[in-house]
Amino acid sequence: MKAEVAHFTTEQMVDMVGLLSPCMDDYLYVCDFKEDYYQISPNAVKRFCLPADHFHNVVEMHRQVVYPDDLDLLLVELELLSTGRKVFHNLHYRWMGKNHETIWINCRGRVLCDPDGSPRYLVGCINEIGAKQKADNVSGLLGEYSLKAFYESRSPKLPQGFLLRIGIDDFKDINESHGNEYGDYILRRTAQCIEENIGSEQSLFHIVSDEFAVVDFSGGSVETAEKLFHEIKKSIYAFIEQNQYKAVYTVSGGIVENGDVDNSFENAMKLSEFALSQAKERGKNSCYVFEQKEYEDYLKSRTLLRQLHHAVNNGFEGFEAYFQPLVNAANGELTGAETLLRFHSPEGGMVSPGEFIPILEESGLIIPVGRWVLRQALDACREWQKILPEFKVNVNLSYVQVLKSRVLTDVRRIVDEFGVKPSSVCIELTESGYLEENERFDKVWNGLKEYGVLLALDDFGTGYSNLRCLSDLKPAYIKIDRSFTLKALNREYEYRLLNHIVEMSHSLGLHVCVEGIETEGELTKAKQTEPDYIQGFLFGKPCSRAEFTQKFFTKQAG
Repeated sequence: MKAEVAHFTTEQMVDMVGLLSPCMDDYLYVCDFKEDYYQISPNAVKRFCLPADHFHNVVEMHRQVVYPDDLDLLLVELELLSTGRKVFHNLHYRWMGKNHETIWINCRGRVLCDPDGSPRYLVGCINEIGAKQKADNVSGLLGEYSLKAFYESRSPKLPQGFLLRIGIDDFKDINESHGNEYGDYILRRTAQCIEENIGSEQSLFHIVSDEFAVVDFSGGSVETAEKLFHEIKKSIYAFIEQNQYKAVYTVSGGIVENGDVDNSFENAMKLSEFALSQAKERGKNSCYVFEQKEYEDYLKSRTLLRQLHHAVNNGFEGFEAYFQPLVNAANGELTGAETLLRFHSPEGGMVSPGEFIPILEESGLIIPVGRWVLRQALDACREWQKILPEFKVNVNLSYVQVLKSRVLTDVRRIVDEFGVKPSSVCIELTESGYLEENERFDKVWNGLKEYGVLLALDDFGTGYSNLRCLSDLKPAYIKIDRSFTLKALNREYEYRLLNHIVEMSHSLGLHVCVEGIETEGELTKAKQTEPDYIQGFLFGKPCSRAEFTQKFFTKQAG
């Protein structure tokens, strides 16, 4: 294609850029090859890492704004354009944002030549190809970019009102079952169901994927938002019925009062996303009103997760294995210890296991941490068996380890690594972690028994107890949870039940450990049921390996 001849001076082109820039979101530019001069829309300076909206020494100045990996690509392109070997420019590459983030752009332009045919100008437009759309053609609504502008137009202080964030539950299932085109139809109809219920003072936006936002800046209350959400649900139910139940779905909602927002769009999105996720986590098809305390707890758990990640990636620093004694019920002699995990936060000291263990399980970090705990337990066991050869260590196993790791291989390898007998190790699993008729679980459980590791059913009596559990698993022994122990030691009915549990277990060839014994009186009454083992603060609280050694083995070693 033949290059066009320039009919404007540089000054005229620069004036044109300044004149048209306020009328568009994209960035106009002109590059003068002969004068080595560049002019771009002034608003580009606010967005990109540019020295100014006009400058000389074009190539060198572009080194400041072009993403380093893409610079050579641009330099080759400029060489072709400035020498006349190319007359049209259309390139996708990256510029650096004001905060040094990478921003994908599409830079297009045309070469204009002097009357002698030599390239003089490159004039064109830059647009962000990664930018969010202002509107969505599927739902027919304005999008998140427009919602941001809507919020910013109300700053610095938001009017009283609310943000109701609505998400379609399990929308992925609709796309997978009926196809994306039908999914788009559901989005449109859902948008209509919402739109027909909002008032004239409220605005509706389609934000991400299957989520919508209703904004009220007119003084609406939480009660108003909750009522609106329930009216929207009714409309959706009516649509589903009219649609002959081809796709049956529900929606969840998260409500944030404007008073909870620090006047920024980003904060409104963050809090409303949390609120919506809470509604979904609590069963879906419901609405959750933002609570600052619960949000702070959530942030605390995210901080703790980062600390746990750091600990795992840095030699498990902050983790420590504690040990609590197990004694023979008949003579009170030490027979073993339960290994318990502790975590010391770099910011807040000791963290409760009830806080960090669920996070380890949810994140999958329980897998590497579980291996580490087993190593700590076996290393201690090997040392203590030099004094007490039949000493055993108990180690808790998480159902996450069973389902998501090669735990059978891990246990075998680590036991062999430390050279202790498999029967020196007892793996404890809570009844709540038992998965009935699960092939993988059965393979792990039976594999551990075949290898010679002892198995215990922990927390027996906490609500999951059933005979089928004992029949299927056939553990070496069961551990009676402290909560049940306390009831049994204080109420006749539960005490008789405890006696029957011990008798039944012994008839099946199982041993019984009663947990939670803290006083001599409790010990006396518990021993009357004739359990095999006792565990509790009376004999020792969980403590570090060094303290355990000092308390239980120093005298024997001497």
